[in-house]
Amino acid sequence: MPERIPGVDLSYSRLSIEQKQQLYQEASQLISDNKRELFDRLAPLRTRYITVVLENIYQSHNAAAVLRSCDCFGIQDVHVVENGNVFNPAGDVAVGSSKWVDYYKYSSTKEAYSTLHKKGYNIVATLPHEKDCMIGDLDLSKPIALVFGTELTGLTQDAIEGADAYVKIPMYGFTESFNISVCAALSLFSLTERMRASEDVKWTLSENEIIDLKLQWIQQVVRDGENVINNLLGKININ
Repeated sequence: MPERIPGVDLSYSRLSIEQKQQLYQEASQLISDNKRELFDRLAPLRTRYITVVLENIYQSHNAAAVLRSCDCFGIQDVHVVENGNVFNPAGDVAVGSSKWVDYYKYSSTKEAYSTLHKKGYNIVATLPHEKDCMIGDLDLSKPIALVFGTELTGLTQDAIEGADAYVKIPMYGFTESFNISVCAALSLFSLTERMRASEDVKWTLSENEIIDLKLQWIQQVVRDGENVINNLLGKININ
């Protein structure tokens, strides 16, 4: 899975859209027609309006299952807090989703929350709380960062106290909670369906973000992709 470092630009980040499109036209000749058609169809369906924060997840199959759900529901970014456990998703569960979803690492929950607040996200903790609401009633008027905690103990106090809102999923059985990966999948299904159906929510990526994303994906599927892109930059005289 491609780790992104805030503030560090990709080699083509400062190009104009026209230059990036020229670069993509050249680079896309290195992939199959089927892959190129998938990139062109799926990139406009990705979103950063909803993002996921994973705090201290330690079971690799759960981490991978959440990534898989993010990819399936078109969530492009995942924010990972490693304040105790190393994030290590199991490849066999992720089923290739790690190529398509970006992630950002943080050493503390407060650092992650600060970054997301600066980006305009409403941070929503997933747990029962005196101020909670059902997932279907969550306000979608602002971008949402949905926070999930570690398997045994749940969210830390920093995660709970720093959140802007709290959400839960309705349950009608004896078991008191869903597995984290199931909780993430149910939550993302509910939110992304409402998001995409709304005429008021501007959830799509910009034209510039879409072409950046397709270039990133090419780097993931072409051998030594980063160097290939850099060589193409020189070949087509883009500086």
